[in-house]
Amino acid sequence: MSSYSIGDLERLLRVKIHVIRYWEKEIPLIQPKRDSQGRRVYSNRDLQIFLRLKYLLYDRRFTVKGAREQLFRELSGERQDLRSQIAGLRSNLLDLYFIVQRIKTDI
Repeated sequence: MSSYSIGDLERLLRVKIHVIRYWEKEIPLIQPKRDSQGRRVYSNRDLQIFLRLKYLLYDRRFTVKGAREQLFRELSGERQDLRSQIAGLRSNLLDLYFIVQRIKTDI
């Protein structure tokens, strides 16, 4: 299971950290853990929710309230198996992305 810092999310989502913190407060489905130094650590599930939330807000033009309601509907919907498969694929792609980024940094 991968974990992501708030800086990782900022780079992946291409939104500012204060936006991520705001979304975290508004969407109770997002529940980051804290590391020993008190920094937020986000799970793959949190990242998937952020990605979907950004799509709903920026592309579909939902309000935050509307996006929150849509996320609740989707996560309790009948297509959960398909969504979890897609989430697994996204997680694998993100892991590969970070491996490539680390390799690029080392070169």
